[in-house]
Amino acid sequence: MLLRLAYLGVTNAFALLRLLPMSDQAKDAEILALRHQVMVLERHLGTQKVRFDPSDRAFLAALLHRLPTHILRGLRLLVRPDTVLRWHRDLIARHHAATSRPKRPGRPRTIRSIRGLVLRLVRENPSWGYRRIHGELLVLGVQVAASTGWEILQDAGIDPAPDRTSTTWPDFLRSQADALLACDFFETVTLTGARMYVFAVIEHASRRIRILGATAHPTGSWVTQAARNMVMDLEDAGYTARFMIRDRDGKFPALFDQILADAGMTVVLSGVRTPRMNSIMERWVQTCRRELLDRTLIWNQAHLLHALQEFETHYNAHRPHQGI
Repeated sequence: MLLRLAYLGVTNAFALLRLLPMSDQAKDAEILALRHQVMVLERHLGTQKVRFDPSDRAFLAALLHRLPTHILRGLRLLVRPDTVLRWHRDLIARHHAATSRPKRPGRPRTIRSIRGLVLRLVRENPSWGYRRIHGELLVLGVQVAASTGWEILQDAGIDPAPDRTSTTWPDFLRSQADALLACDFFETVTLTGARMYVFAVIEHASRRIRILGATAHPTGSWVTQAARNMVMDLEDAGYTARFMIRDRDGKFPALFDQILADAGMTVVLSGVRTPRMNSIMERWVQTCRRELLDRTLIWNQAHLLHALQEFETHYNAHRPHQGI
């Protein structure tokens, strides 16, 4: 359409230049001839209507819209004067619609800083829903609708209105990681068939492992002494723990929990047959088996302790921890 309109404009401009040297008498004669040709065309068409292309309509509207209505009614045209004026109104409306159309449909996209602030609030406060976040944004002076916060959380794959009245076990572990310890026993067999029990403790925040010992007979006194040694090691390292996660193994005597309570630690028992409640410790046990015990022939208790000490040094100083 634009190409044809430009073509019509250029051809009619040359036609106007051709009319400049013509006299008024010659122009009147040409006008009469054109009017007569229009009458002949209307007679041949009869009841049929002439179909104008959009470019023809735009050109005629631009050419004739400035003429008064009474003059337009006196012109010999193939359409009524009101039609020409309607064409001009449609042309102006389309031009206005094209210039005022937004670059993207719908409401403007929320600026990136507000989106980042909403996601930061929900990341640092997992119990908040989109209504609470909307209120906090108003306190900070950020004027957005509550539905905007809902859309931001929905786009990020976060439940905008979750049921967070209760704390889940993973949420508890993440929130208390700096003050959490976990311990467990696991067993291995030497070349002579002797069954050895290894006692280890892991720090949730740093994934630092502490091998407390290995024995063939984990009696109550042995476990109690291992607990005392662990408390002294933690005091020397300046590490303060508040919780100790352990299972319900019968190897732990009551004095074990009492020693930890005197050191300011609360013992958290995992559920029956629920290893996921002590998942970090269980994962380390699998790592120790896969990377050390399944690849090493253990001769006796002394050999086992030496291999575990070497693996402890490697695990704490060199091995990367993807869970941190």
